[in-house]
Amino acid sequence: MKVSVYIATTLDGFIARDNGELDWLPGSDGAVPADSENEDFGFNAFMRSIDVLVMGRKTYELVISAGVWPYGDKRVIVLSKTLPKLSDDIPNTVELRSESPGDLCDELKNSGAMHLYVDGGKTIQGFLNSGLIDEIIITRVPVLIGTGIPLFGPLNNDKCLNHIETQTYKNGFVQTKYEVVNACRQAPEPA
Repeated sequence: MKVSVYIATTLDGFIARDNGELDWLPGSDGAVPADSENEDFGFNAFMRSIDVLVMGRKTYELVISAGVWPYGDKRVIVLSKTLPKLSDDIPNTVELRSESPGDLCDELKNSGAMHLYVDGGKTIQGFLNSGLIDEIIITRVPVLIGTGIPLFGPLNNDKCLNHIETQTYKNGFVQTKYEVVNACRQAPEPA
């Protein structure tokens, strides 16, 4: 099973403001940016390639606050140890779970899932620290916000990445795809 991250960040590495707002991200208000030329930055093709989307509580709450469930009948798992229940007005393909990333991946792999999409800062960090992320696709938006929620946090060890490709867009977005390498080459010990 392949496990991927597909996410946008500010140029200074934030996925949201400290309060969770995405107002720095063009189109976050639902309006199509005038300079986007209907570009989706590969997102729709990416979504067609996945079997299951796993998101954290804060990402789920942000998505449902928009009032429209954007994932149709795609299987979605919301990981949370504190959320008591899901909203009643979302598809029955959405489930609330609380197990560890490793246990969830084992279960999904055994059930036949082929491609998992992980979304949400803490959720991504948990999967990354568990060594479960295979691919990271980051779209950098040319804006600096100075402070916010970082994509990456403390790591239990170095995570080396192989650059796969980088694509630039007319609106200034830069999208880079990385493969996560299982083991980093260690620097030699000082003599």
